[in-house]
Amino acid sequence: MEVILAKTAGFCFGVKRAVEQVYEQIESEKKIFTYGPIIHNEEVVKDLEKKGVRVINGVEELTNLESGTVIIRSHGVSADIYDAVRDKNLECVDATCPFVKRIHKTVEKESLNGYQIIIIGNDGHPEVEGIKGWSKTPAVVIESREEAENFINRTNQKLCIVSQTTFNYNKFQELVEIFQKKGYDILVVNTICSATEERQTEARQIAADVDAMIVIGGTHSSNTRKLYEICSKECENTYFIQTLDDLNLDLPKSVRLVGITAGASTPNNIIEEVQNYVRINF
Repeated sequence: MEVILAKTAGFCFGVKRAVEQVYEQIESEKKIFTYGPIIHNEEVVKDLEKKGVRVINGVEELTNLESGTVIIRSHGVSADIYDAVRDKNLECVDATCPFVKRIHKTVEKESLNGYQIIIIGNDGHPEVEGIKGWSKTPAVVIESREEAENFINRTNQKLCIVSQTTFNYNKFQELVEIFQKKGYDILVVNTICSATEERQTEARQIAADVDAMIVIGGTHSSNTRKLYEICSKECENTYFIQTLDDLNLDLPKSVRLVGITAGASTPNNIIEEVQNYVRINF
């Protein structure tokens, strides 16, 4: 059996940077906290916990801290979280992905310029929640075609449309077209990470050519779920796993070509374990 591993599989720049920053802080022997899981990968978070890193799950836990270093998660946070860290005189290490930071700056600037902020993404996702927190006026989150079609610009403001960095690029374009057809005065800022576009394009191409496709990533990882959705449309035998322990392949003997891709927060060692297992056992 031949195995094709996507070149773009595994840690993206922003995730790698964030994880490295946490491990660097561990060496300082201070109390280390991350505001939310540093990335959406349970295996990485478990390893950090073993090394003494504690996850803070909300403002209340943050305000109860008396000392230590707070590391801002790669997904970013709203502006008020930075204020809360400063109010407690805690050391802050900002591990927000630079691509997410760009969205924060855009949203803050354009909301001050009078634009209504439209975020195309998954409402409730930490990145989207953080982006909302930089808008000076209430932002609107749009995820589906139905939501875009039902949107009414009641204030007649100009619209600034941004996107969650890991959103499906083709779906983003589709939703933007709906707003354009409504005739609104809009400013579109494509904030989907280039690495996300490349990963999704490569995953689609591989899935279209293989007999079975394996997508590796955290269960809470938005970008991994997007990869799974994309691959499932191209390949009927598509599997979503977090680690090798989750892999339960029941492949027909006719399968000769297997593709593997992984989300942006999946460590290389997990990818290698899955790749080696498939090559040896099938």
